[in-house]
Amino acid sequence: MMEFLYFPEDKAEYIPAVISLIVFVIGAFVAMHFIRKASKKEEEKFDQKYKNTNSK
Repeated sequence: MMEFLYFPEDKAEYIPAVISLIVFVIGAFVAMHFIRKASKKEEEKFDQKYKNTNSK
């Protein structure tokens, strides 16, 4: 039976996990950047549309 937590003696087994963690963290930052960029663009469209409506 395998233990609940498994810590390998050979530390080289951590390398694939660290690489995949780095890839996913970078992917999360890239996705966050594009979401913020799209959100800012939508906010500018909203402000432009409704500022013109209020000034009439």
